[in-house]
Amino acid sequence: EPPKEPTPKKGHGPTPQLRLRTREEHHRLAEDQRTCPACKGTLEEMGEVTEDAEEVTVEQRRFVVVKHKRHKYRCRCNGAVKTAPGPLRLIPGGRYSIDFAVALEIDKRLNHLPLDRQRRQMAREGLEISTQTMWDQEDALAELLEPSYVKLLAYVLGADVIGADETHWRLMQPGSSKKWWVWCLTTDDAAWYMLEPSRSAETIGGVLGEFEGVVMCDAYGAYGSLAKASEGRLRLAHCFAHARRKFFEIRNLYPEPARQAIDMIDALFLLERELPSPNLDGDAKLVALELRRQRRDTESRAITERLRQWAEQQTALPRSALAEAIGYLLGNWKGLTAFLDDPLIPLDNNRTERALRGMVLGRKNHYGSRSVRGTQVAAILYTLIETCILCRVDPQDYLRFTARAALRHPGTAVLPQEFAREPRLAGEPSGA
Repeated sequence: EPPKEPTPKKGHGPTPQLRLRTREEHHRLAEDQRTCPACKGTLEEMGEVTEDAEEVTVEQRRFVVVKHKRHKYRCRCNGAVKTAPGPLRLIPGGRYSIDFAVALEIDKRLNHLPLDRQRRQMAREGLEISTQTMWDQEDALAELLEPSYVKLLAYVLGADVIGADETHWRLMQPGSSKKWWVWCLTTDDAAWYMLEPSRSAETIGGVLGEFEGVVMCDAYGAYGSLAKASEGRLRLAHCFAHARRKFFEIRNLYPEPARQAIDMIDALFLLERELPSPNLDGDAKLVALELRRQRRDTESRAITERLRQWAEQQTALPRSALAEAIGYLLGNWKGLTAFLDDPLIPLDNNRTERALRGMVLGRKNHYGSRSVRGTQVAAILYTLIETCILCRVDPQDYLRFTARAALRHPGTAVLPQEFAREPRLAGEPSGA
């Protein structure tokens, strides 16, 4: 008979844990359990035959005091005395290692654990430490990483299209109630943050003043003012997700017109899903860009034209929610349709909004910063950790390597993109 096709398995199998360390644990019968039930003889091991099963468990984190004993050497002539070099120190004469500071930051910036919550957790694990000491480690680590933060801004501004967005931040300084702002600039593989006390065009102009290219943003007026002052160097593209959101929020008040608008905008997004990504290299990128240009020109342009005609034919009460949604759509039409003439421009700014989620979660957990220096430290560390995630780099490995490189050679700057391209860097042992 022909072989039967295997029956497809139902459900989900175990997830391969390729990054976890594996150790074997052997289970043997006790001496009093090795009696044969049939002949009362002694059971013997069947060579290397075993029944195997995997179990994922957790081993408690441990804090250890390492005493570094640097041995001294001298010549019998008493002409020279040398001491063996010790480990790299994050703070000269400090007591805490680079690995400790990196773990501290991963928990705070990536797992959103405030310092005091970490302090209580560490106390339960045997380590007594103050939040001031923890902050000192943060500050020293950020100082080492600042050259990489500055270099990353230059990398972002070298892109043809960048995303921009902002959200509020709190400075918990005595006597200060002023709201600060997180400015975020993104590319497909980078996120750069700046914390400032102002949301003005002058503030963001200090960063984007010489930028030449397209800024994907919302309709906030500061970007428009910056574009006008740039004399054509900076062009704006607006986010269709924002336009869609205006109609989505009024779908219960105006169900029919909201549904019509959303259906046409959704057709644009469905078409974008079919297009190849422009983030390729060489000939593949040229082919992808040409295909994006053709399909947008023939299909997306027709959809946007129907949407514009529909919006112009609608009647709504002045200052109503429907009038506001239509006004936003038509008032920003040039920026919303900029993607039709440039295949590099995305349809939305969702990547920048996603990049701000980590800081928003951090803000909800540790409320903000306690000093101006705290805002600078937050910007540096959030920037590098979020960019590591976008580059699919382990943030802990990257921070450890870059901090050690900066200690050996002050001013050293390493981008997460460079770290991702160089396998040798990722393989450096933590004690190197």
